[in-house]
Amino acid sequence: MNKIILTGDRPTGRLHLGHYVGSLKRRVQLQNSGEYDKIFIMIADAQALTDNADHPEKVRENIIEVALDYLSVGLDPEKSNLFIQSYVTELTELTFYYMNLVTVARLERNPTVKSEIQMRNFEATIPVGFFTYPISQASDITAFKATTVPVGEDQLPMIEQTREIVRKFNAVYGDGKEVLVEPKALVPENSICSRLPGTDGKAKMSKSLGNCIYLSDDAETVRQKVMSMYTDPGHIKVEDPGKVEGNAVFTYLDAFATDESFAEFLPDYKNLDELKDHYRRGGLGDVKVKKFLLNVINKELDPIRQRRAEYEKNIPAVYDILKKGSEAAQLEAAKTLAEVKAAMRINYFDDAELIQAQQEKFNK
Repeated sequence: MNKIILTGDRPTGRLHLGHYVGSLKRRVQLQNSGEYDKIFIMIADAQALTDNADHPEKVRENIIEVALDYLSVGLDPEKSNLFIQSYVTELTELTFYYMNLVTVARLERNPTVKSEIQMRNFEATIPVGFFTYPISQASDITAFKATTVPVGEDQLPMIEQTREIVRKFNAVYGDGKEVLVEPKALVPENSICSRLPGTDGKAKMSKSLGNCIYLSDDAETVRQKVMSMYTDPGHIKVEDPGKVEGNAVFTYLDAFATDESFAEFLPDYKNLDELKDHYRRGGLGDVKVKKFLLNVINKELDPIRQRRAEYEKNIPAVYDILKKGSEAAQLEAAKTLAEVKAAMRINYFDDAELIQAQQEKFNK
């Protein structure tokens, strides 16, 4: 069996460092590992519309932003298929068929759906499209027969629901065959990378909270955001002992700093453990730590900025990459849809035996 990856993002805004450490950096590593036969990376515009239906321009405008972020971090259209979800209409048809295999009660029990509904205050006014999000995601995954889906731990209930749909479909329609492939989740190996906090110390980066460092931010913007980052409110004077836990600056250093970073930018310390020890016992100011973090982040972002600048010079070429990727994705999804319809026995015009049997029926 081929090893296939399906992953993606909703185009509701520019991608930030949280996306980078949580998924994008690893996608590039997986892409370049040579371990996978096919990699599909989806810009999930249709899913983004489930809670942005009143503002489609928000989704439309961010398609190119997400595409540029993908290309700038090193996703290669020669190795990874970058495509737009709504272009692959087969996904919608698959979603419709899968809806018959899932109960309303089961959707209501999905922990991810429950938390997302609460976060968006949808308790009394849940759009049906948003409510059925897990089924749509199952369609995306199974359409490309993905064996691996890189996700954060908070998305594991969604993958489990996909696995349930696959098992149900194969049991009802498979006739002993595995028509659909049951995927496995690939979670981050480093718990630090599962979710990077906002610059204000809040648990999650959010555009609405204004606490993001975007991949497309220039060096001066990053400087302003880093120098105003949340640290330890009790660390008022340099000589005061400081807390590392819950200190956003050190969480970012956990994600980005290496021993080589210290050798280059802060040779007074061998590694992050030494820096943390000094901060804890007092005598180390926040400004010094923030300046170090700034150098570390800008070194990470500089090649990303350079690649983005090159792609920004030819936006039609970027759209062409997405168009070709979407066409290739549609061909793959069409194959799966044909197999699904054959298994469900609703491929009427392709079923010669059906046509012949009906003819014999009326000949009697």
